[in-house]
Amino acid sequence: MLSLEETMIILKIKKHIHQFTSAERKVADYILEYGEFVPTMTTKQLAEAADASEASIVRFCKRIGFDSFRMLKVVLAKEFSQGPMTVNSVSLLQSNDTPHSLFQKVTHVNKMALDLTLKTLSHSEFEKAVAAFVQAKKVALFGVGGSYPPAVDGQYKLMRIGYHAVASSDYHYMVPFITYMKKGDVILCFSTSGKTKEVIDIAQYAKERGITVISITTLNQSPLYKMSDITLCIPDLETEERIGSIASRTAHQNVVDALYVSIFHEIGENLVEAFDLSREKASEKRK
Repeated sequence: MLSLEETMIILKIKKHIHQFTSAERKVADYILEYGEFVPTMTTKQLAEAADASEASIVRFCKRIGFDSFRMLKVVLAKEFSQGPMTVNSVSLLQSNDTPHSLFQKVTHVNKMALDLTLKTLSHSEFEKAVAAFVQAKKVALFGVGGSYPPAVDGQYKLMRIGYHAVASSDYHYMVPFITYMKKGDVILCFSTSGKTKEVIDIAQYAKERGITVISITTLNQSPLYKMSDITLCIPDLETEERIGSIASRTAHQNVVDALYVSIFHEIGENLVEAFDLSREKASEKRK
């Protein structure tokens, strides 16, 4: 048996080992023991080596947050080539990393989040999200903990292009705003796990009001994923014992930026005069 470092994927598999079916467990056990060989294997080869079916491999990948075996192989290959990615776990305290090596690891993890979002984000869902925003009059943005900062940035960007937008991490603050929203308006919910109770409750209330629910979450069939009208999926690159939101926040922010640019592309010709006026006013405070 080869000695494997505690990479993000290995930690994730160990964390969920008791949730797998017997067939999925065979795949998990093989990866835990021979993980560095998996990136060179086909689905058929892994199925034969693990004594499992190809369908079990697909289900296993989805259970740990990847929409395909190919994506899992990409992450495994990057992790094993870069060394143990303990950058966002308390196990970081047990490493001999220097500040510079940690900078490199953080950069690598964030870059991986951006690269993989190209594979997890559905083109059609993104286009539907942009169309929904273009038609909306009011926009609510809701996230808690590490998912709140991207919501605030999204609110600022939407405000700049004329939307009545409100961001909050407070359930009781958001409910009155949603109450006055109308059908065709949009709520953008941020939750990496898709299981945060406050976010789910807010999304449920918005649906009851006929508001379009758009979520930025991982591809894991979570409650938020299932109840959303439109899902903008990001890769699942965090462990539950993380010391902070790093890769997920980067992925959230990237989707927000892409939405902003796309919406501006659709309605921007009506905003040039306001942008110029805003820029001129802001320049008065520069020295």
